Amino acid sequence: MRTRIVLGLAAAIALTISAAAQTEIWQLDPPHCAAQFAVRHMGISTVRGTFTKLSGTLQYDPTAPAKSPLDVTIDAASVDSRVEMRDNDVRGPKLLGVAKYPTITFKSKRVEPAGPGKLKVTGDLTIHGVTKETVLDVEGPSEPMKDPMGNARMGASATTTINRQDFGVSGYPAAMIADHVAVTIDVELVKATAASH
Repeated sequence: MRTRIVLGLAAAIALTISAAAQTEIWQLDPPHCAAQFAVRHMGISTVRGTFTKLSGTLQYDPTAPAKSPLDVTIDAASVDSRVEMRDNDVRGPKLLGVAKYPTITFKSKRVEPAGPGKLKVTGDLTIHGVTKETVLDVEGPSEPMKDPMGNARMGASATTTINRQDFGVSGYPAAMIADHVAVTIDVELVKATAASH
């Protein structure tokens, strides 16, 4: 009886170690990542901008991508729409209020296959201090490849549409800035080495 218990415990430990060994830590490479947005202005034109500073981690299981949690943080003050006055307005209290809410975050809760090379990632998106469950439609991740220095890299692109009013970003009426905002997140990830985590 005792032998069976010991063997069972050993098997459980071996399975746990095996599962841990399969999980790889990948980190966003900020210079090659961006979060873009597009929103209609007065129903006339589409204004596009980018958040240029992102960081985050993917705990990637290549044998089971659907069990790979993702955690992304965006520096809300890094908004760039090519017009300084507009960017300052976006950073201000009428919209993102970055002095009080400096980051935008996404933490995945579940990942589901959505066709060849596609995933549907559901998680908590926090903007302006308000958290809402949001679904990202993801293309990728791509097959890992080595860069010239031998680092493993892969990429992915995600899209979604949010209603800014849901997050309390309501300083302007919909007649001025549309409620619905299209979001695209492009990321390049680098596999962490033993020395980096």
